[in-house]
Amino acid sequence: MGIRQYKPTSAGRRHGSVSDFTECTYPLENRPEKSLVVPLKRKGGRNNQGVICVRFRGGGHKRMYRLIDFKRKKTGPAQVLQIEYDPNRSARIALLRYEDGTKFYILAPEGLNAGMTVESGEELEPRVDNCLPLRKIPLGMEIHNVEMQPGRGGQLGRSAGTHITLSAREGHWAQITLPSGEVRRVDVNCRATVGAIGNSDHMNLDLGKAGRKRWKGRKPHNRGTSMNPVNHPMGGGEGRTAGGRHPCSPTGVPSKGGKTRNKRKPSNKAIIRRRRPGPHYA
Repeated sequence: MGIRQYKPTSAGRRHGSVSDFTECTYPLENRPEKSLVVPLKRKGGRNNQGVICVRFRGGGHKRMYRLIDFKRKKTGPAQVLQIEYDPNRSARIALLRYEDGTKFYILAPEGLNAGMTVESGEELEPRVDNCLPLRKIPLGMEIHNVEMQPGRGGQLGRSAGTHITLSAREGHWAQITLPSGEVRRVDVNCRATVGAIGNSDHMNLDLGKAGRKRWKGRKPHNRGTSMNPVNHPMGGGEGRTAGGRHPCSPTGVPSKGGKTRNKRKPSNKAIIRRRRPGPHYA
């Protein structure tokens, strides 16, 4: 796992960098399991009525969606056939084959290689990529793909280079520390996978040019102050302006540091300590 720099043959190549894909079993080939891929229809940020609900989305390279097993309910040993690149997420994925011949994709943690054996269950050794309930995992271990509700499937800790720390247990609750610094409690029967997600160098990649952003399906992002008053609350005015108010979205929702979480949300009681505010927090 590392980063390969381009030679400065053009302005776009000068600062661009890509992953070297050394952790992939076949780094120069794209050979997904055909039974585990489905077509991915892009919507360009539009809803079922054709109205743009998410701005600056559109285009992008064609890709197939890999069906990932976030629940890990199938028991028994499974052999890791290969580590693959997934165009739909920042993490790498691993192809598993169980003894009965069934195959599944899972998120690939740091240290998982082709040929290794992983399992899912309760009475297992807490080693890399074994999936266990939180009540069976030793305190202080790094975990990922953590469920928020038992049986729902992993929802926390799924991006490249991230991990969650199991901090404490008391009664029917387990206390976990998220990468953002938030401390949260979840049911001890929720499942989690041991280890940290691989491809930690993903955050250090430099796209180098605007075209690579378009390949990812992201269109240019316009400033609110460059728009007209009819399109954005911060628009209008003669010449360039500072906005005249705190940064917000076109619907007036604060976009930098403002609290937008519903105070009556039922899951508020599960948050023990809020995440740290960003550097732009006023």
